[in-house]
Amino acid sequence: MIRFVDNNVNDAKTADIGRQQRFTDIHCHLLPGLDDGPQTVSESLALCQSLTEEGIGCVVATPHQLGRFDGCNDAAKVRDAVSSLSEALKNNGIALKVVPGAEVRVDERICKLLEADRILTLADGGRYILLELPYEVFIDVRPLLSELSCIGVQAVISHPERCAPVAALPHMVRRWLENGAHLVITASSLLGDFGPKAKKAAWYFLSSGWVSLVATDAHDTGRSCPKMKVAFDRISIKLGKDLACLVCIENPSRLVSGQDIVRLRPSSQPQAE
Repeated sequence: MIRFVDNNVNDAKTADIGRQQRFTDIHCHLLPGLDDGPQTVSESLALCQSLTEEGIGCVVATPHQLGRFDGCNDAAKVRDAVSSLSEALKNNGIALKVVPGAEVRVDERICKLLEADRILTLADGGRYILLELPYEVFIDVRPLLSELSCIGVQAVISHPERCAPVAALPHMVRRWLENGAHLVITASSLLGDFGPKAKKAAWYFLSSGWVSLVATDAHDTGRSCPKMKVAFDRISIKLGKDLACLVCIENPSRLVSGQDIVRLRPSSQPQAE
């Protein structure tokens, strides 16, 4: 059985809080025309409507920064895009709160770019940053984790289950966690949408107690649509509703408000799918 690490939050309290709230999505590409998400405002509004239908009340907009989008989506541009989309949501009667953020490709310049306000932390809160790893090769991010810690920032590693070199080295993932990182897995990975290997890795990480958050990583209303409800239900069935509430509701909400993320005590008997 997976247990929660203390952090001043007990299991029952966490579950009660979770059941009273809507989902918070901390990884979503919903800003129009910035990256590989929606290209028009109407497409963005359709995705936002889909998010609300999934029960999501707050979402962090996370357009890609650095990597192949280096120089394209600086912090000021993302903040302006969030402001414009929020106004469009209000005008169209879509009840969704959108806050700024980014999915930042691992890069040796990250700390300097953060200090220069060129790239964004999640919810623009200065405490957590969403890091994207390369899919082709393994990079040990421990030096970067140390640098981020020195400026008071914690890393949230996006979809490690979808990075084959990472999934193949789970002992390295555990070392990242020991160095202060958090894992967020994609809801659709748990359902097999990214293939059997990603699905197996996602359930392994989750049932091992290594995952702090689940997010949609939605890009559109088609193949890459949000699937938070069904992922929440699958986690509830396999690993318990308390865990589902923690990773889908409580911890995402804590991240957005700048609070401590509740960690889990690793399980001695992780489950594969």
